[in-house]
Amino acid sequence: MTKSLRNLLLAVGTAMTLAGCAASPPAEPENICAIFKEKRDWYKAAKNTREKWGAPEHVTMSIMYQESSFKHNAAPPMQYFLGFIPIGRASSAYGYAQAKTITWGDYVKETGNTWGKRNDFDDAMDFMGWYIYKSNKVNGVSKWDAYAQYLNYHEGWGGYKRGSYRSKAWLMNVSKKVDRRASQYSAQLQGCREDLDRSWLWRLFFG
Repeated sequence: MTKSLRNLLLAVGTAMTLAGCAASPPAEPENICAIFKEKRDWYKAAKNTREKWGAPEHVTMSIMYQESSFKHNAAPPMQYFLGFIPIGRASSAYGYAQAKTITWGDYVKETGNTWGKRNDFDDAMDFMGWYIYKSNKVNGVSKWDAYAQYLNYHEGWGGYKRGSYRSKAWLMNVSKKVDRRASQYSAQLQGCREDLDRSWLWRLFFG
């Protein structure tokens, strides 16, 4: 084996390993500082979403955790006929943000993110920022209100406006859970944002 071929195989192997690590859920999903320190590119994506859409990191990350547990290929369970014949999934929701195909299509049309993928963290985070921004515009819900934002996210803008969630006690309980986690994430982030914002050079020389 030539040296150039060996280097090429090594580079490919390294890239595949990194890709595998990037796709795996964070080790400490209850701690947003631990998440972002483990996956620095996730912090960059979440911060970019805040700056672009005004959707704070603790809200987007809390909703994403609820929707997919940070699994890139998350999808609703398969449904079966007679208990063993697969007939498809309950919905078309897929990826980090559990975006449905039709809603993802609307996002692509409005943002022009034609090459975006639902199983790509950056694209999924941008989608969530867009959705939260729209919930604010359509229904007047604060971008910082994780409880109401999750209800919009789950029921859709029309469903939220009609109050469809009021007959779903389980959903309101889940929304409260999302809101509590968002508050926890917010408090945690206040203690580590400065470190996360430091440049790689600062971290190299000053830890």
